[in-house]
Amino acid sequence: MNARPFWVLASNNPAELAQFYAALVTKEAFSRGSTWVLQLEAAGDLVFYCPSKTRPQPAQPGRLALCLQVLQLEAAISKALALGGQCLEPARQENFGREAWLSDPEGNRLLLLEPLLEPLKEL
Repeated sequence: MNARPFWVLASNNPAELAQFYAALVTKEAFSRGSTWVLQLEAAGDLVFYCPSKTRPQPAQPGRLALCLQVLQLEAAISKALALGGQCLEPARQENFGREAWLSDPEGNRLLLLEPLLEPLKEL
């Protein structure tokens, strides 16, 4: 089996949601049939699709979330909010870096992470 993994994200408006993420990571999304694709360097493709009306995918909270590594957390938060995202939890320092939880315009959870070059030492 020669399988190449990729991510799928159900959306009410795949083109619009693809453009949100494309603008956030400063890349181009492109349409492929009825789906939209955003190629993420090390993470594979993120494919946005509209679920079948005969088998809908209701929006739901879950434990799986897209994490985008950023260089400047505050700038990334501001950009996401300007593009229609919402802040779920304010930025905070963790031992692996600074993070903030947001939601995209359709309510999917999104983690923005500014990693540390070296992990913090436990006191």
